[in-house]
Amino acid sequence: MQTTQQDSLQHHPVVLANQAQRAADLQLRIADKITAFAGSMPFVYIHAALFAIWMLFIESNPWPRLTLIVSLEAIFLSTFVMIGQNRQSAFQQAKADHDFIEQELELKTNTELTREIHTLTTELHRRLLPEAAR
Repeated sequence: MQTTQQDSLQHHPVVLANQAQRAADLQLRIADKITAFAGSMPFVYIHAALFAIWMLFIESNPWPRLTLIVSLEAIFLSTFVMIGQNRQSAFQQAKADHDFIEQELELKTNTELTREIHTLTTELHRRLLPEAAR
């Protein structure tokens, strides 16, 4: 069985936590699907075709009702965009917090290692170098 490059990539812990949270919440899964579809070219093609059919074949004066429907759709789509932006902002903050903690831990570990190396080097010099060379 072959693994794809995407399957073999290691994901950031915040990405995994975010994916688990989205998968666990029905509302977030629905919002993700709507946002993904609304941001696709099939969405544009379907709307262009439906509006063209409606304006040409269904209503002789489509503008009042069309304006209302398009306005309502814009309200809902902009809400989904804001939901996506809020989730993205929360995700970026969680990732930044995680990265900060990891970098602080790495800095602490590197500082401890540097001090240990200095201590060991000082001890080696004390033991190996004769008193006259110091």
